[in-house]
Amino acid sequence: MQISNVRLAGGILAIAAILVACSSSASTATVSATSVGTQGTLIVASNGMTVYQFSMDSANSGTSACTDKCLATWPAVTVPAGSSPTAGAGASGKLGTITRADTSGALQVTYNGLPIYYFSGDSAVGDTNGIYTNWAAVKP
Repeated sequence: MQISNVRLAGGILAIAAILVACSSSASTATVSATSVGTQGTLIVASNGMTVYQFSMDSANSGTSACTDKCLATWPAVTVPAGSSPTAGAGASGKLGTITRADTSGALQVTYNGLPIYYFSGDSAVGDTNGIYTNWAAVKP
């Protein structure tokens, strides 16, 4: 009997560890605000990369003006189907999603009604290479 209790206790601890690991990764914020070099405080995705907005997008339109080749350079920040974006520290804007028709219904994250994107030329946390004409790093 004692060996069965030890195995049972070990099994319960293993399950508890799995649940904690799953809940901590599930609670990772989609976006948060952080200081990014000389740019000041910006919105970054959960991977720490700077996110951008496109001036050709219209707030609350439910669509993105960045398609095809644009989307290859400016990949959409997305969340898995059935989930909602979450805000971390300092990200006080309104979060939402739009359904992209051009990428098999991916849910692109919006911040204050505008779709947000990564820049393919950013390779490390803290990069802000995507600040161009019509493109701006997102401020909280």
